Amino acid sequence: MNIYSWNVNGIRAVINKGAFQDFIKKHDPDVLCLQETKAQQGQAVIELPQYEEFWNSADKKGYSGTAIFTKLKPLDVTSGFPDDFAKKYNFIDEQTRDAALEGRVLTAEFNKFYLVTVYTPNAKDDLSRIPLRKDHWDPAFLAYCKELEKKKPVIFCGDLNVAHTPDDLARPKENEGKKGYTKEERQGFQKFVDAGFLDTFRIFTKGNGHYTWWTHWANARARNVGWRIDYFLISSKLKTKVKSAKIHADVMGSDHCPVSIELDV
Repeated sequence: MNIYSWNVNGIRAVINKGAFQDFIKKHDPDVLCLQETKAQQGQAVIELPQYEEFWNSADKKGYSGTAIFTKLKPLDVTSGFPDDFAKKYNFIDEQTRDAALEGRVLTAEFNKFYLVTVYTPNAKDDLSRIPLRKDHWDPAFLAYCKELEKKKPVIFCGDLNVAHTPDDLARPKENEGKKGYTKEERQGFQKFVDAGFLDTFRIFTKGNGHYTWWTHWANARARNVGWRIDYFLISSKLKTKVKSAKIHADVMGSDHCPVSIELDV
């Protein structure tokens, strides 16, 4: 089972470029998780009869959003944080609910695991969303994944908007304390690891030079001056089931490239 994740930075733009169609034809994912779709279902028209589509679009048009395209019918699909979960955890406050209304979480339940696609809020250049990340979003999302894990193993993937270690960005010293590489954001990621979730790419590949996002400035992608901010994390119970974890830097169309795992199910 091949599961892919891709921040498309506007699915309509990627379709209009032909990049989405080329990607589907070449990689043929069993399940595709998308972030930053920037569209409502039906606005992005493409004939993919082999897939069932599920969307969680932002209330604000042309902004954020997630989607799952799957060949395998899920048992259930949930948009955002469920009400019962929100009531159970009192830190699911107004800020977190507001962020969730941006279409940032979509969960598909399959026979042997939950699959969650997530588009984590960006801290912003002025770091104004660091309090949201540190005190609200990151704890809430971790608690949600742990709640799901009580029932069956969890895979979560997407744009987590943080480079975890110095190996995850080309220029760590120059970016110390900037959005995506602040102490608070990195600690938030580390808490996923401390809770037992595994960064699948690092099971197979060590060291730097492996990135998933590049700025449009200064020909950064061609020079591979990038950041690894797109991930697949899994419950430790699934470690032996993951046969590969890859970054597909050759896939164009967005400022992010897809990432994937191959799962033996």
